[in-house]
Amino acid sequence: MLKAERHQHILNEVSIRSRIQLSDIADTLGVSIDTIRRDVKELDDNKKLKKVHGGAISLGYNIFPFSNNEVFNKEKKAQIAQKAITLIKENAVILMSGGTTNLELARQLPADMDITVFTPSLPIAMQLLAHPKAEVIVIGGKVSKDAQLAIGAQVVQELGNIRADLCFLGTGYLDIEHGLTEFDYEVVQVKKAMINSSRRIVSLCISEKLNSVQRFKTCDIRDIDTLITELPPDAEVLRPYQSFNVNLL
Repeated sequence: MLKAERHQHILNEVSIRSRIQLSDIADTLGVSIDTIRRDVKELDDNKKLKKVHGGAISLGYNIFPFSNNEVFNKEKKAQIAQKAITLIKENAVILMSGGTTNLELARQLPADMDITVFTPSLPIAMQLLAHPKAEVIVIGGKVSKDAQLAIGAQVVQELGNIRADLCFLGTGYLDIEHGLTEFDYEVVQVKKAMINSSRRIVSLCISEKLNSVQRFKTCDIRDIDTLITELPPDAEVLRPYQSFNVNLL
């Protein structure tokens, strides 16, 4: 594979996933990690992504505070956010994980909506500071610089004291057989705790992330109450999910 083709594959993956690991890309392309490391360094030098330990993140993911620039599939994420807002009732208590789709949801929340949002995500919390009526509670702990998310035992313990009406989960990888998965084990533990602390679980997922798998499992498909994509609910790619009694929006 030519270097230009490798670069395009890396950029496509980092745009869709927000974060990638060098080892995953190397395995997929059948090249050495050193080759991918050099590719990522070159892309970082050209300001097309941001190199982090063991991988890379998209420039859109790394914008702080939130900006619309460099966000992959902004229009699709805006559609998902608009659908998600219809699920929120006045005075609801909400849990929100990280990710640019959840960030778009935070940006689009109506200004007159009274809600309480618990989040371990620093960008989500910062975005919600602009909301005039939302009460924002940050769940704190050790911060993952790559995920921009509080992680660890303290976060899991704090989440155990919450009973939220809704949990909006940013989705990295989603597959019928394997459910929701991620490559970051500590992020998975936080998401598991968020699921256990919520009455209803809503997965926000652009269609490019459907039918993809990573190494660490967050939950089964049947643990999700609602799956929101930018697609119409009767889209062909969503039909397999209907058999799991998942509400499709």
